[in-house]
Amino acid sequence: MEIPAGLGRVLVIIPTYNERDNIERIAGRVREAVPSVDVLVVDDASPDGTGEAADAMAAADEQIKVLHRQGKEGLGPAYIAGFRWAAEHGYDVMVEMDADGSHQPEELPRLLAALEDADLVIGARWVPGGRVRNWPKRREALSRGANTYARVMLGIPLHDSTGGYRAFRAATLEKIGLEGVDSRGYCFQIDLALRALRQGLRVVEVPITFVERVHGTSKMSRDVMAEAALRITQWGMSDRIGKIRGPG
Repeated sequence: MEIPAGLGRVLVIIPTYNERDNIERIAGRVREAVPSVDVLVVDDASPDGTGEAADAMAAADEQIKVLHRQGKEGLGPAYIAGFRWAAEHGYDVMVEMDADGSHQPEELPRLLAALEDADLVIGARWVPGGRVRNWPKRREALSRGANTYARVMLGIPLHDSTGGYRAFRAATLEKIGLEGVDSRGYCFQIDLALRALRQGLRVVEVPITFVERVHGTSKMSRDVMAEAALRITQWGMSDRIGKIRGPG
């Protein structure tokens, strides 16, 4: 598939921490699905050798790049580092994608096609046509509940604001600003979507099939979930207080 006319240069950003068993496979699938995109692996000093594996891929394929960071700081800072690297190197579109295979590179063409008429496209599980494979019922209920809470608390129209498979125009990230973003875990995704909506930008959800990882361990933790719940509550209450007080 060719990149839709008008989108320009596309970079797929893949943060990694201990993903040696997955990174070669997922990068290869990206390159096969959309050969004209570039891939940036953002590695947080993985002790399992993920960074070295990424360097070997980059040496063999000039469309694969690697950004090494000093240590594990969380999903949000890794993506922000990737976004800034992309901006410095003149990319027009930045795609977020997990390294573990849960996001299907073969669905990337649909996200890019939707971006022609949008500022941000989110690959969504909880919309008609979206689905999840190999998740226990408890985890599905947790994700659905978190997204419902975010939708109600924040007053946003999105059904999968926590979804991490998404495509931004560079101009979108520039407009929403990254300087004040300090979310570290999965609430980073809600944060950016909320900022885009508040700027009046067009955010579109495209159904995807999310597949639970086969190799490695999930980065989800109690701390990550607690941060998301706390921040959603803070943002929602701040909005409500602001409306009560009114302008000025």
